[in-house]
Amino acid sequence: MPDRRTTLACAAALAALSFSGLSAAQGKYPDQTVKLVVALPAGGSVDMIARALGQKLNASLGVPFIVDNRGGASGQIGMPVVARAAPDGHTLAVSPASFLTTNKSVFKTLPYDPEADFTPVTRLVNQPMVLIVKDKQKYPSVAALVAAAKAQPGGITFASSGDGSPQHLGGLLFESRAKVKMLHVPYKGGALAINDTLAGTVDVMFAVMPEAVPHVASGKLHALGVMSPTRSPVMPQVPTMAEAGVADMNLSAWMALLAPAKTPRPIVDQLNRAVQAAFDPELKAKLAESGIEVATSSPEELQRLIASDIKLHAELVKSAGLVPQ
Repeated sequence: MPDRRTTLACAAALAALSFSGLSAAQGKYPDQTVKLVVALPAGGSVDMIARALGQKLNASLGVPFIVDNRGGASGQIGMPVVARAAPDGHTLAVSPASFLTTNKSVFKTLPYDPEADFTPVTRLVNQPMVLIVKDKQKYPSVAALVAAAKAQPGGITFASSGDGSPQHLGGLLFESRAKVKMLHVPYKGGALAINDTLAGTVDVMFAVMPEAVPHVASGKLHALGVMSPTRSPVMPQVPTMAEAGVADMNLSAWMALLAPAKTPRPIVDQLNRAVQAAFDPELKAKLAESGIEVATSSPEELQRLIASDIKLHAELVKSAGLVPQ
């Protein structure tokens, strides 16, 4: 019969083996395909960032990261998919700020709670915004657009990727600052909105920079003003909105990576580190060509940003007199 020392030693060894096995099992992430849900159609800037990020994470973490586009209803189709997914890090959201912030003000109810249903992982990028038009002859400047909007209240249309989107906020901010009234035309995504702006179906768009850059460079669209304190390095010839005559028109659209609520912190930290590494100098330079600024963060910083922007955007929506739908 083994003595007490032998029994204790065996017990300790078994405990160590069990702990080691548990740690290994817990550390085996990711162990299957990871789905990056984008609650917008393919082709927009959010989709572009998700695909670029997915390729990098695929290479570094060794499993496929695939983009799953669930567009429509201003995020209300795709975001609940992530909110209801298993909190194991294999279903994530690449989301524009508006689905986490403005939606709380423009909709009476949401099928997800932007703060309670998700675990923040990291902010990804910032996107400056720019006012663009198709008809350069009709709207050669911001001043000309303001004059036209005042002459025909509600007669000028502006496109957005949906109610509460950054493009929608840009239009609301312009109406507030320039003291004009225009007609909002929401689409199911940025790509659809920019296509109708190109076609001349709508008059103007307050676009995120990567949506506008290729079309402005080709001459198919005309940029009137950038919505930032300083001129953009990719459009140095375009004045800021303040320089163009409309002050206090600074607005940037950020994106973030989120996991379902209750995702274990080790998985969140692993993802955060992997994303930080994914934005290497090569990717940063490529994104900068489109006017996109890498702006990664800690989970806590992202959580604070979401909370503060919910309040900020609520004030903007209220001041614009927008009635929740």
